[in-house]
Amino acid sequence: MKTDTTYLSFDEAKRKLENYCAYQDRCHSEVVNKMFLLGITPQIHDEIIVHLIEHSFLNEERFAKSFVRGKHRLSAWGRNRITTELKFRNINSRIITIALAEIEDEEYYQTFDRISENKWNQLTDTDIQKKKQKFQAYLFRKGYAMSDIINKTQDLEIT
Repeated sequence: MKTDTTYLSFDEAKRKLENYCAYQDRCHSEVVNKMFLLGITPQIHDEIIVHLIEHSFLNEERFAKSFVRGKHRLSAWGRNRITTELKFRNINSRIITIALAEIEDEEYYQTFDRISENKWNQLTDTDIQKKKQKFQAYLFRKGYAMSDIINKTQDLEIT
Protein backbone atom coordinates (compact mmCIF):
# COMPACT_ATOMS: atom_id res chain seq x y z
CA MET A 1 0.00 0.00 0.00
CA LYS A 2 1.40 3.33 -1.05
CA THR A 3 1.06 6.25 1.33
CA ASP A 4 1.56 9.66 -0.17
CA THR A 5 2.51 12.09 2.57
CA THR A 6 2.55 15.69 1.45
CA TYR A 7 4.15 18.11 3.83
CA LEU A 8 3.16 21.74 4.11
CA SER A 9 5.74 24.42 3.50
CA PHE A 10 6.87 26.52 6.45
CA ASP A 11 4.76 29.51 5.34
CA GLU A 12 1.64 27.38 4.75
CA ALA A 13 2.04 25.65 8.09
CA LYS A 14 2.68 28.95 9.86
CA ARG A 15 -0.46 30.50 8.32
CA LYS A 16 -2.66 27.51 9.21
CA LEU A 17 -1.42 27.45 12.79
CA GLU A 18 -1.78 31.22 13.18
CA ASN A 19 -5.44 30.83 12.17
CA TYR A 20 -5.82 27.84 14.49
CA CYS A 21 -4.45 29.82 17.44
CA ALA A 22 -6.32 33.02 16.55
CA TYR A 23 -9.68 31.22 16.61
CA GLN A 24 -9.31 30.42 20.32
CA ASP A 25 -6.49 30.26 22.85
CA ARG A 26 -4.49 27.04 22.55
CA CYS A 27 -1.90 25.36 24.71
CA HIS A 28 1.45 24.09 23.50
CA SER A 29 0.36 20.44 23.38
CA GLU A 30 -2.75 21.23 21.29
CA VAL A 31 -0.59 23.05 18.74
CA VAL A 32 1.89 20.17 18.57
CA ASN A 33 -0.97 17.69 18.04
CA LYS A 34 -2.40 19.91 15.29
CA MET A 35 1.00 20.02 13.57
CA PHE A 36 1.06 16.22 13.43
CA LEU A 37 -2.52 16.14 12.11
CA LEU A 38 -1.64 18.65 9.39
CA GLY A 39 1.37 16.61 8.36
CA ILE A 40 3.92 19.28 9.18
CA THR A 41 7.46 17.93 9.10
CA PRO A 42 8.82 17.50 12.62
CA GLN A 43 11.99 19.37 11.61
CA ILE A 44 10.12 22.71 11.56
CA HIS A 45 7.93 22.19 14.66
CA ASP A 46 10.21 24.14 17.00
CA GLU A 47 10.61 26.98 14.52
CA ILE A 48 6.84 27.32 14.16
CA ILE A 49 6.30 27.18 17.93
CA VAL A 50 8.87 29.97 18.42
CA HIS A 51 7.15 32.05 15.73
CA LEU A 52 3.72 31.57 17.35
CA ILE A 53 5.05 32.55 20.77
CA GLU A 54 6.96 35.59 19.47
CA HIS A 55 3.86 36.87 17.66
CA SER A 56 1.53 36.19 20.64
CA PHE A 57 -0.48 33.49 18.92
CA LEU A 58 0.58 31.01 21.57
CA ASN A 59 0.63 31.98 25.25
CA GLU A 60 0.21 29.28 27.90
CA GLU A 61 -0.71 31.69 30.71
CA ARG A 62 -3.40 33.35 28.58
CA PHE A 63 -4.68 29.88 27.59
CA ALA A 64 -4.80 28.71 31.22
CA LYS A 65 -6.67 31.83 32.40
CA SER A 66 -9.19 31.52 29.58
CA PHE A 67 -9.60 27.79 30.27
CA VAL A 68 -10.21 28.40 33.98
CA ARG A 69 -12.79 31.14 33.38
CA GLY A 70 -14.61 29.13 30.73
CA LYS A 71 -14.72 25.81 32.53
CA HIS A 72 -15.83 27.38 35.80
CA ARG A 73 -18.43 29.77 34.41
CA LEU A 74 -19.82 27.61 31.61
CA SER A 75 -19.34 24.06 32.88
CA ALA A 76 -19.34 24.80 36.64
CA TRP A 77 -16.15 22.84 37.19
CA GLY A 78 -14.41 23.02 40.54
CA ARG A 79 -10.75 23.83 41.13
CA ASN A 80 -9.68 20.18 41.40
CA ARG A 81 -11.03 19.20 37.98
CA ILE A 82 -9.66 22.34 36.34
CA THR A 83 -6.22 21.68 37.85
CA THR A 84 -6.28 18.06 36.66
CA GLU A 85 -7.26 19.06 33.13
CA LEU A 86 -4.54 21.73 32.94
CA LYS A 87 -1.92 19.26 34.20
CA PHE A 88 -3.11 16.81 31.55
CA ARG A 89 -2.30 19.53 29.00
CA ASN A 90 1.22 19.87 30.49
CA ILE A 91 0.65 23.36 31.88
CA ASN A 92 3.24 24.47 34.44
CA SER A 93 2.09 24.41 38.10
CA ARG A 94 3.01 28.07 38.56
CA ILE A 95 0.79 29.02 35.62
CA ILE A 96 -2.05 26.87 36.99
CA THR A 97 -1.86 28.72 40.32
CA ILE A 98 -1.95 32.09 38.56
CA ALA A 99 -4.88 30.99 36.39
CA LEU A 100 -6.92 29.65 39.31
CA ALA A 101 -6.74 33.11 40.88
CA GLU A 102 -9.11 34.18 38.07
CA ILE A 103 -11.95 32.62 40.07
CA GLU A 104 -13.03 34.80 42.98
CA ASP A 105 -13.93 32.81 46.11
CA GLU A 106 -17.39 34.38 46.27
CA GLU A 107 -18.15 33.43 42.66
CA TYR A 108 -16.73 29.94 43.21
CA TYR A 109 -18.94 29.21 46.21
CA GLN A 110 -22.02 30.78 44.61
CA THR A 111 -21.59 28.40 41.68
CA PHE A 112 -21.00 25.49 44.06
CA ASP A 113 -24.17 26.33 46.02
CA ARG A 114 -26.23 26.76 42.84
CA ILE A 115 -25.26 23.45 41.23
CA SER A 116 -25.43 21.63 44.58
CA GLU A 117 -28.98 22.73 45.28
CA ASN A 118 -30.06 22.03 41.70
CA LYS A 119 -28.61 18.52 41.80
CA TRP A 120 -30.04 17.75 45.24
CA ASN A 121 -33.53 18.79 44.10
CA GLN A 122 -33.14 16.88 40.84
CA LEU A 123 -32.38 13.55 42.53
CA THR A 124 -35.55 11.57 43.21
CA ASP A 125 -34.17 8.60 45.13
CA THR A 126 -36.25 7.67 48.16
CA ASP A 127 -33.28 5.97 49.79
CA ILE A 128 -31.38 8.87 51.40
CA GLN A 129 -28.06 6.98 51.30
CA LYS A 130 -28.32 6.47 47.53
CA LYS A 131 -29.30 10.10 47.06
CA LYS A 132 -26.31 11.29 49.10
CA GLN A 133 -23.98 8.95 47.24
CA LYS A 134 -25.13 10.16 43.80
CA PHE A 135 -25.02 13.78 44.94
CA GLN A 136 -21.50 13.51 46.31
CA ALA A 137 -20.21 11.57 43.29
CA TYR A 138 -21.61 14.24 40.95
CA LEU A 139 -19.92 17.12 42.79
CA PHE A 140 -16.67 15.16 43.14
CA ARG A 141 -16.60 14.54 39.36
CA LYS A 142 -17.17 18.26 38.88
CA GLY A 143 -13.97 18.85 40.84
CA TYR A 144 -15.10 20.24 44.17
CA ALA A 145 -13.33 19.49 47.46
CA MET A 146 -14.71 16.55 49.42
CA SER A 147 -14.86 18.61 52.62
CA ASP A 148 -17.12 21.18 50.89
CA ILE A 149 -19.25 18.39 49.43
CA ILE A 150 -19.75 16.71 52.82
CA ASN A 151 -20.65 20.03 54.48
CA LYS A 152 -23.15 20.81 51.71
CA THR A 153 -24.65 17.32 51.96
CA GLN A 154 -25.23 17.81 55.68
CA ASP A 155 -26.78 21.25 55.10
CA LEU A 156 -29.16 19.98 52.41
CA GLU A 157 -30.03 16.83 54.35
CA ILE A 158 -31.28 18.94 57.25
CA THR A 159 -33.53 21.11 55.09
